[in-house]
Amino acid sequence: MSLLYANALLIILVLLELWIVHRFKKEKIPWKEIIFNLNSGHILLWLLRGGEIAAFHLVVSHFSFGIVDHWNYYFLWFFAFIAWDFCFYWLHRLHHELSLFWAVHIIHHEGEHFSLSLGIRNSWYSSLSSFPFFIVLALIGVPVEIFIATSSIHYLVQFYNHNSLVKKSGFLEKIMVTPAHHRIHHGMNPEYVDKNYGGTFIFWDKMFGSYQEILKDIPIQYGVKDYKQSHNIIFANNIPFIKLFGFKFSKPKKSRRSFILNDKVIALSGILLFGLLLVYISNENIWSFSQKAQYFALVFLGTIAIGGLSDGKKWGLFLWVLLFCFSSWAFLFFNQVSEPILYILFSAITIHCFYVGFKLCFSKQET
Repeated sequence: MSLLYANALLIILVLLELWIVHRFKKEKIPWKEIIFNLNSGHILLWLLRGGEIAAFHLVVSHFSFGIVDHWNYYFLWFFAFIAWDFCFYWLHRLHHELSLFWAVHIIHHEGEHFSLSLGIRNSWYSSLSSFPFFIVLALIGVPVEIFIATSSIHYLVQFYNHNSLVKKSGFLEKIMVTPAHHRIHHGMNPEYVDKNYGGTFIFWDKMFGSYQEILKDIPIQYGVKDYKQSHNIIFANNIPFIKLFGFKFSKPKKSRRSFILNDKVIALSGILLFGLLLVYISNENIWSFSQKAQYFALVFLGTIAIGGLSDGKKWGLFLWVLLFCFSSWAFLFFNQVSEPILYILFSAITIHCFYVGFKLCFSKQET
């Protein structure tokens, strides 16, 4: 249940930050990018994160040297906390310096708006490419529960460091990675590229020569050079590998959108889908494998459909309607699932489908 509450808090904080920015800074919310950020890795990334933990458990159970087995429990916690962050520094640095790893990581840097949702924007494959850097912790015998706890704390810090509200953090700037430090990391200016790799502690960057402070006369430009914006989540996760391995890839011809949906309509679809993710988390240990597989497919295809809706593609609308006017209800009926929250969410998304379809029937260009 703690994972359920943590992820519920995550979406609440994302929406709260957006409200503050819109209400007090009068900034327009880039909803399509925000929803892409939320959809970029969730459900599949969630599954692969479980695979990362399972692999760690396998190594600890069968291949550990037991070096830390008799250490004081509190010292072991302290060691694991520092060691995890050291491993993350090199994980992050090599994800920038090596082409194969950059193909995984680039999706995170393609976001052009710095906000908490950017902290969620990750590749489908990020957990797979992260595990080799943490295997040393398993080999020396760090228990799985400590690995999970320490990594969760560090990821929470990293999520916080993507917020757009905190400018400076006082004395913490000398010790911790703060939002001010991490903004620089996301800059595509030559002065800021490949700097400030740290996750929680900034002293790794200072030790290994990758530290950079903000330059007053050079405002940060976010994103990646030559990025062609698309909300197609399949392309975003896989095109970097197609390019890397030299396969021929002809860019799709630029075509006019079939329709343009209001950003708030896209926002509602993404938030409702995130609600379905929370239901998956709460039932992960209750449902059968078949139920989880069906539900996984439903939510995963939903993230793809939203990408199509955001890009104004007819196939996105067709898939969205197929999933949540038919398939979702078939899931409830054939699995005899009686979760009230699912009926509420599926009903809300079905109404959303009818609303979008109705508006598009009576609008030539925009809803």
